[in-house]
Amino acid sequence: MTRAGRFGELVLDGVTKSFGAHTALDGLDLTITGGEFVALLGPSGCGKSTALNLLAGLLAPTSGTILLDGTRIDTVPSERRDFGMVFQNYALFPHLTVADNVGFGLRVRRLRRPELQRRVADALRLVRLADQADKYPGQLSGGQQQRVAIARAVVTEPRLVLMDEPLSNLDAKLRLDMRTEIRLLHQQLGLTTVYVTHDQQEALSLADRLVVLRDGRVQQIGTPAEIYETPANTYVAAFVGYRNALPGEMRGANRVDVGGVTLAVETDVPASGRAVVMVRPDDLVVTDTGVLPVRVAVCEYQGRHFAVEGVTTGDVTVHCHSDRPLAPGSEVMAEVRRARAYPDGEVVPAAELVAAT
Repeated sequence: MTRAGRFGELVLDGVTKSFGAHTALDGLDLTITGGEFVALLGPSGCGKSTALNLLAGLLAPTSGTILLDGTRIDTVPSERRDFGMVFQNYALFPHLTVADNVGFGLRVRRLRRPELQRRVADALRLVRLADQADKYPGQLSGGQQQRVAIARAVVTEPRLVLMDEPLSNLDAKLRLDMRTEIRLLHQQLGLTTVYVTHDQQEALSLADRLVVLRDGRVQQIGTPAEIYETPANTYVAAFVGYRNALPGEMRGANRVDVGGVTLAVETDVPASGRAVVMVRPDDLVVTDTGVLPVRVAVCEYQGRHFAVEGVTTGDVTVHCHSDRPLAPGSEVMAEVRRARAYPDGEVVPAAELVAAT
């Protein structure tokens, strides 16, 4: 296959989508450079699929514009945007063979038969399904069907590939395998990809940049390292693994009092006022020299460590690690190895973060 179609910049300028009184996407400003892999990350209802459907032309924005190399495309019909799309449920035609499914878009474009057959064969070799060309989707596994959907999306050499949670129906091992294959395809074909997911690990491992959304609004845009290491607020922090949220009082410099215990944090804080200290479970470790009292509720063996859920003296649920099994009800001390403080931070409801944790 030749490399995918390219462009300079795709700009979403104040893109908003409302359904009656509900605003699903609120003023999205985003510039995507040709060749980038951008992931839209957030829980159900955050607006990520709405943004993808606006890009695809399946929805029209309530306000704002979408420009491709300076030309407005939000008024251009979906079929004329030259974008490829991979759906969550694959959306394969059950009555067509694998080869016919992959070649469907090329037939719509009235490509000559020899060229169509060559490109379909190339696409199937690329996703390692050349020997499945004459089968029907119902005869394939979930992972194979997903590969067919990806081949169909890239065979037209689109300017942009849109992926809507393409791995959510696969088991854990297949998800890992397909994640690697998607990234390799992106690199090999020079694709520009916008990928929707609620899985923070997927987003961090695949994307060049992440857009974290909540209730239709952007919370942070940055590289995986920026999002992971310096989350902009408690919501982003919680969504990328800072599972513990400890309310406390700021004491200036890098100190916060949590339940009578002074914790050192990575962020400079004012001398007074409320704060939320965010800590990853692997940075909250049960040790003999720990300072944070924890009463153990559950202890689970997870191979290299034990995962502990417990409660602090302030009745805050925490998740930490231990190198030994702990009995429920036992009192232990946890060491905070790395933490970030957010002045006047919001403690994010656990219900919003089920997918992320």
